[in-house]
Amino acid sequence: MTDSAKESLRQAALFYHENPQPGKLEIRATKPMANGRDLSRAYSPGVAEACLEIKEDEANAARYTTRGNLVAVVSNGTAVLGLGNIGALASKPVMEGKAVLFKKFADIDCFDIEVDESDPEKLADIVCALEPTFGAINLEDIKAPDCFIVERICRERMNIPVFHDDQHGTAIVVGAAATNALHVAGKKFEDIKIVSTGGGAAGIACLNMLLKLGVKRENVWLCDIHGLVYEGRTEDMNPHKAAFAQKSDLRTLDDVIEGADLFLGLSGPGVLKPEHVAKMTKRPIIFALANPTPEIMPDLARETAPDAIIATGRSDFPNQVNNVLCFPFIFRGALDVGATEINDAMQVACVEGIAALARATTSAEAAAAYAGEQLTFGEDYLIPKPFDPRLSGVVSTAVAKAAMETGVAKRPVEDLDAYKDKLDANVYKSALLMRPVFQAAATASRRIVFAEGEDERVLRAAQAILEETTETPILIGRPEVITARCEKLGLEIRPERDFNIVNPENDPRYREYWGTYHQLMARRGVTPDIARAVMRTNTTAIGAIMVHRDEADSLICGTFGEYRWHLNYVNQVLGGEGLHPHGALSMMILEDGPLFIADTHVRSLPSPEELARTAIGAARHVKRFGLEPKIAMCSQSQFGNQAEGSGKRLREAIAILDSVPRDFCYEGEMNVDAALDEHYRNMVMPGNRMSGSANVLIFAHADAASGVRNILKMKADGLEVGPILMGMGNRAHIVTPSITARGLLNMAAIAGTPVTHYG
Repeated sequence: MTDSAKESLRQAALFYHENPQPGKLEIRATKPMANGRDLSRAYSPGVAEACLEIKEDEANAARYTTRGNLVAVVSNGTAVLGLGNIGALASKPVMEGKAVLFKKFADIDCFDIEVDESDPEKLADIVCALEPTFGAINLEDIKAPDCFIVERICRERMNIPVFHDDQHGTAIVVGAAATNALHVAGKKFEDIKIVSTGGGAAGIACLNMLLKLGVKRENVWLCDIHGLVYEGRTEDMNPHKAAFAQKSDLRTLDDVIEGADLFLGLSGPGVLKPEHVAKMTKRPIIFALANPTPEIMPDLARETAPDAIIATGRSDFPNQVNNVLCFPFIFRGALDVGATEINDAMQVACVEGIAALARATTSAEAAAAYAGEQLTFGEDYLIPKPFDPRLSGVVSTAVAKAAMETGVAKRPVEDLDAYKDKLDANVYKSALLMRPVFQAAATASRRIVFAEGEDERVLRAAQAILEETTETPILIGRPEVITARCEKLGLEIRPERDFNIVNPENDPRYREYWGTYHQLMARRGVTPDIARAVMRTNTTAIGAIMVHRDEADSLICGTFGEYRWHLNYVNQVLGGEGLHPHGALSMMILEDGPLFIADTHVRSLPSPEELARTAIGAARHVKRFGLEPKIAMCSQSQFGNQAEGSGKRLREAIAILDSVPRDFCYEGEMNVDAALDEHYRNMVMPGNRMSGSANVLIFAHADAASGVRNILKMKADGLEVGPILMGMGNRAHIVTPSITARGLLNMAAIAGTPVTHYG
């Protein structure tokens, strides 16, 4: 990196920390504080009730305060990664960063606490005094051997988890990477020879973890800056190093590296030389974890050993050993069951969960976060990526289970499957709301045809459909392209074996398909030649024909192209027989719950009849999500104050709805603020028939509906489920090009439920 590039990176990092406000954290209230009533509950006199409940039973602190989800990151700044002993105050940006990671990856609230105390026993006293405030303690960047003393004292005296992440977090991720590296190399823990450089806290903890996983102590050779740790050595020794002392006349790294299966480096740059690598076994495993410059650069190691399996601590090389794979999730599991400590069994469970996840099919979300990287289990993908959303559910559940099995859980979880579902719902914003739809889809085995079968998102969705549902995906695309992309993406699915395909270039049904299409369209200007061309090139039309011929139950299309272009072919083939597309419904999942928007795509200027049908269809679909529909007909007009325009059409639509009894609540026409604010609505229209906030907004213009949808997506971090095409009896749905693989899975679940009413 050039000097100018380094300076540019430095300035960007400083700007990030300073703007738009200094630091990376803030405190926000979780309860309303809008009036005197709120104040009397939050503080005096109401707060006394919570205090008395906790005085009666300390376990109530987890019910009435944040303690059960609150972690302290504590450091004295004596061993900050890559910076050394920079002091407590200078370490604060690092500790704030750690707190941010807790929140981002596991939704754990965190305070960073920098303590200006170098005496380990006094530091331990300070930490122990914090127990009433926190549910767990994360010790960070405390030099060795002081960190061993602080952790030991705190664990002995405190009844909450105390975890030195530099030791145990690193050890857990190293354990997971080593587990999978040995899997790739075809070796076993009990058979390998390990040579390690670095006798600090992380190095010792990693070796202890490897012993727990089956490595024999006599096969571990530990070196530090003074050479081999051997029996009788007195220079720079402590009990933790001495536990790995070898009875040997060998003294240097060069002496002991001969025949090593695994090199574990937590020391400094350039410690491992190419000549050292040459002395290792075939298929050597090299974990060069010094930061920012590893013990040996991966390309240099591979010049000597092309078959080497390599991990570093850097993000610009494969297999980054990053503690963020561990600490948020081990604390999540420990806090949720009220664990009194994080014991060996919980740590090993964390190792096994991380390792198993890397061997599983890569998630679509991780693939999207790391676009362009090969995320297929093997020598360059030993451990998951930090943004793999499955980590929370898999690892935290394994940790909670181990805590319960070893008797350290004060608040055991009764149903671990439900607990994992809850964790997944916190990561996948749609999971909880989609559960009723998935459950309904599980009662039927529907055939879902995807028009854009070569798209990566479709392929990942097909994998998930086969893993998570009873549906059968059918993909339209070229078999050789689909097969090659599945292999490249590390997907286990293959055409014909796991799912059916339709090859538009060469399918035995081609003659039947274009004949059917011509029969439907002959009197609408489509000649046989045009029909043949359409069935060779238009995958949406092919999918619609399959549904028409009962070779599939539902079509999903639209991952590229314009919505109405797809709608034209869907309507050509499937319109009629009571099926008429009359609206698109988008569920926007927001921080405070779901909000449905219609019609976002189908009718630019819907008639009163179409607006009424949209309301009826929206109510039916909202109920599919287990929600009670509250429909607001939205306009610039407010309860008749504008005679013409959208207000008039909405008033006529409401009159149509009023003509027969309905089993859902609707009101309007009204402004959006009146729809969402009950107090304001009651001011402008006392005695209106809606209570609370509307959860469905139906607009008289597609421009308005689409605009609100897009604003919620881009500015309110809204996650869209849909759009759901109403009026087609669940036989076709048209998505938008921004949809994700998870979104396609959700749409498959929606399409996977038979319907008895069109809407």
